[in-house]
Amino acid sequence: MATNSGRGNPIGAEEGPSKVGEGAPPPLSNETKNAVAAGQATDPVHAGGQDSTMAAAEAKPKTAKELERERKKAEKNAKFAEKQKAKAAAAAQPAQAAAKPKKEKAPKPVEEPLPEYVEDTPVGEKKRLKSLDDPQFKAYNPIAVESAWYEWWEKEGFFKPEFKPDGKVKDEGSFVIVIPPPNVTGALHMGHALGNSLQDVMIRWNRMHGKTTLWLPGCDHAGIATQSVVEKRLKKTENKSRHDLGRKDFIDLVWKWKDEYHTKINRAQRKMGGSTDWSREAFTMDENLSAAVSETFVKLHEEGIIYRANRLVNWSTELTTALSNLEVINKELPGRTLIEVPGYKSKIEFGIIVHFKYPIEGSEETIEVATTRPETLLGDTGIAVHPDDARYKHLVGKNAVHPFIPGRLMPIVADTYVDKEFGTGAVKITPAHDPNDFALGQRHNLKFINILTDNGLMNENAGPYQGQKRFDVRYSIQEDLKAKGLYVDKKDNPMSVPICERSGDVIEPLLKPQWWMRMKELAEPAIQVVRDGRIKIKPETAERSYYRWMENINDWCLSRQLWWGHQCPVYFAQVEGETGDESDGKMWFSGRTEEEARAKAEKALPGKKFTLKRDEDVLDTWFSSGLWPFSTLGWPKKTPDLANLYPTSVLETGWDILFFWIARMIMLGLKMVGDVPFKEVYCHSLVRDSEGRKMSKSLGNVIDPLDVIRGIPLEALNQQLLLGNLKDSEVEKAKKYQKTAFPDGIPQCGADALRFCMVNYTTGGGDINFDIKVMHSYRKFCNKIYQATKFVLGKLESGYVPPASGKPTGKESLAEQWILHKMNQAVKQVNEAIPNREFSVSTNIIYTYWYNQLCDVFIENSKALIQEGAEEEKRSAVNTLYTALDNALKLIHPFMPFLTEELWQRLPRRTGDETRSIMIAKYPVYDPELDNPAAEAAYELVLGSSKGIRSLMAEYALKDEAKVYVQTYDETAHKTAVEQVQSIKSLSGKGVTSIEILSGSDSRPAGCVAYPVSSAATVFLHVKGRVDIDGEIDKATKKLQKTRAAIQKAEKLLNDPAYQQKADAALQENDRKRLGDLESEAKGFEGTIKQFEGLKLE
Repeated sequence: MATNSGRGNPIGAEEGPSKVGEGAPPPLSNETKNAVAAGQATDPVHAGGQDSTMAAAEAKPKTAKELERERKKAEKNAKFAEKQKAKAAAAAQPAQAAAKPKKEKAPKPVEEPLPEYVEDTPVGEKKRLKSLDDPQFKAYNPIAVESAWYEWWEKEGFFKPEFKPDGKVKDEGSFVIVIPPPNVTGALHMGHALGNSLQDVMIRWNRMHGKTTLWLPGCDHAGIATQSVVEKRLKKTENKSRHDLGRKDFIDLVWKWKDEYHTKINRAQRKMGGSTDWSREAFTMDENLSAAVSETFVKLHEEGIIYRANRLVNWSTELTTALSNLEVINKELPGRTLIEVPGYKSKIEFGIIVHFKYPIEGSEETIEVATTRPETLLGDTGIAVHPDDARYKHLVGKNAVHPFIPGRLMPIVADTYVDKEFGTGAVKITPAHDPNDFALGQRHNLKFINILTDNGLMNENAGPYQGQKRFDVRYSIQEDLKAKGLYVDKKDNPMSVPICERSGDVIEPLLKPQWWMRMKELAEPAIQVVRDGRIKIKPETAERSYYRWMENINDWCLSRQLWWGHQCPVYFAQVEGETGDESDGKMWFSGRTEEEARAKAEKALPGKKFTLKRDEDVLDTWFSSGLWPFSTLGWPKKTPDLANLYPTSVLETGWDILFFWIARMIMLGLKMVGDVPFKEVYCHSLVRDSEGRKMSKSLGNVIDPLDVIRGIPLEALNQQLLLGNLKDSEVEKAKKYQKTAFPDGIPQCGADALRFCMVNYTTGGGDINFDIKVMHSYRKFCNKIYQATKFVLGKLESGYVPPASGKPTGKESLAEQWILHKMNQAVKQVNEAIPNREFSVSTNIIYTYWYNQLCDVFIENSKALIQEGAEEEKRSAVNTLYTALDNALKLIHPFMPFLTEELWQRLPRRTGDETRSIMIAKYPVYDPELDNPAAEAAYELVLGSSKGIRSLMAEYALKDEAKVYVQTYDETAHKTAVEQVQSIKSLSGKGVTSIEILSGSDSRPAGCVAYPVSSAATVFLHVKGRVDIDGEIDKATKKLQKTRAAIQKAEKLLNDPAYQQKADAALQENDRKRLGDLESEAKGFEGTIKQFEGLKLE
């Protein structure tokens, strides 16, 4: 009968029988990832091959279902053991009952930790390979494995693009990625690790396919972010502001910061194995990139696309600069809410609406208005009502009197913008501090009065409130309204509050003369190239978002009131004897140099004397970033790189900067170079913490990839929090999370496990919830690869030279034909998945081939061929092992560069192969000659049969003298079973004394229990006289009931018209096969019950 043993049982699996040896990587879903991370099993390849940091042998991850099966097996064995114990006790003699208990086994000695690894290879030279018997290399040790290789790769120039002798790209084509430049504000995080892993997989895969490849590295100066962090550090360490230093000295300080952190970022990129061409590294404030910025600004200013205007901007009083809409977070409030604002000791009240009255000039009458920002009434210059509102018609054309600003009269105007049904139907107008009021002010020619200084204090236009903080006035002005009898009420009011993403400051709409870019005319062609397919944006959700934003695009405010960044290349002409108006765009002249600007000014102002003053503002960081794909290749110069490598191939980045960056690169690339900047955009998901929260330093959940690679104790994680600019309260909050998420710190995982895990996370779906336990399970996978390769190397005789090619000879055993077929299928599928950006799928395929097929099946099963086979069989098995392993290492190299180089360099080369590095080896490609579905089916039968035999023997605790039958139900299966009976026997274990092959016409063997292998075969184990018959009948009956229920469910599904219409043919065929297998199982159970009933009568 079929069983539910720990070795796996198709009866207990709801999904039905699966092909032997197939599987997937440790699943990353929330339901199973904990089971994956906790899974423990002995490595079958190398008994002594535990991980170098583990005291016990490394385990392969198990699924939740496998763990449940093992639990049920343990319960079953315990019950059976109790019955056997009871029988033995009844028959035992009194003297035997006094037998001494067995001695407990002594615990295994704890291994001593390895000393710190010391690399003796001179920097840049090819790594000196140490013996695999060296303590550092006996087991997988990522520190030792990953040492020295990167420096050699870089020195040898493997990262540089290879061109033909004429300087053109190779015939295979080109593949170019410009890295999304990380900000020079600090360390990299897991979002960078994700992007870098995906990009390097694409680059290495294309390089191994023979293309001219370039992955161009660099960093972004990150204007606001960098200046903000340096200012905070300056305040914290020296209690000084940037103004205390002056612009020049402060900029020098920022350059020192940039140099320090730029070096740290590059070091991390190298540690992660990124194959970027460092000889082409760029920085957004390099000389050529700065020239590109000036060229773009001047050209677009000359065309009128960049213009000067006095408009409302998003103003941060904390950073004292304007921000774009994309840098502002709109925080939704349900009602009254207290919010922490920088510069205030107490939280500030938001989510309220205050009603108050304005007196009408020359009468005792008042008009009631309301505001969510009481302090802004100091900037009011008018009141609007609806022209059809009968309540206020008599007031239109009259003035309200400002209660706090002597002499200020506010015209009452009629405008259809006003909703007469909302509130009192009267709206106060603050044109200089509200976007809606700005338009009203323009239509009715009202005064625009700014009441704020740049740092958030009330200015001279605020009358008696001058010098006070804006939110202090929020409270005091309400008290003053009460004192004048003008206060009416305060109520809860759901609202949106604009927050500065960088500083947490509440944004103020402020009237400022700035440089703006007209976007509509740039957006139209940028939309069209995506619609035409010249640029593909993946996934589709990102493409839809792109259209939505571009079709509703607003003009871009370019000016930033910072010191760090590209100073605007434009000059104001101050004419002698005239009052200059810096908001007047006609008096500004752009130039790549001051001389060019002066020439323009002289032409526009003939006969006038003037002086030029350069705009002190800098440009938005995203302006220079928008030029990144072509400025890094040499533009505006006409360089060979620009001619050969532009447009680039793919832009891989996070979807959250789709509008900040991607859209602007497309617009500026089309405008400035005349072509798209890249042909494809792939937007990866955001990496969140294990609780699904966005990563933030203040939460303590930002993870440095270097900490994952080398490991870090909890105490050191806590200490890192003290190095930044966090408040004491934020540090304590962050420590609390770290203690929960990383109670033992972060375990050492290595770069290869980090990369493979991050790629596997990338399904193209929702955001990623990062879990360090899942990451660490992939280090165990690395250990599996390491031990498997050690085993194969141990089977290669000294001086072994592999055949000149991996083509089949026709003399391969069935097992060899099977693994070569599986290898070929994996190669085909990976080569389809990567260009389709099915990254998670590619890792699943590779994991399945390495773990389930190569290691757990072929390497294990090849031992018998090598140890017991004839000389020719041994040689063939070793050659196939070499081919399967060589291609396996190449297949996974783009994902795990360090481990694969370390192991591949230890393999002998085929005759004539002088490839220096696996990096530049040819990637495996599909070979029709290796396709062998017949061998696949045949060997699956062998494996399934041996698995069934082992399962039944384990179920019934039979360790020897096992008599087995294999009954087949079709001619092909019968032929395979007869020919492979010895293979089945050797794979089933030493306890099997005989195996008899039966045809479908033979009667069921008596005294046996069954294990249905598939619809083509069933395994029977003779158990008469060795089991509890009544107990087995009861178990078989329960399983029969369960199988019948599964059959009914499958039949219902297959007969459902909706299913027949929607499900594809392949799925329906699989489901029909599953039904056939279930029916076969049911027959097996029925036969088992009948057989056991017959045994009872004997």
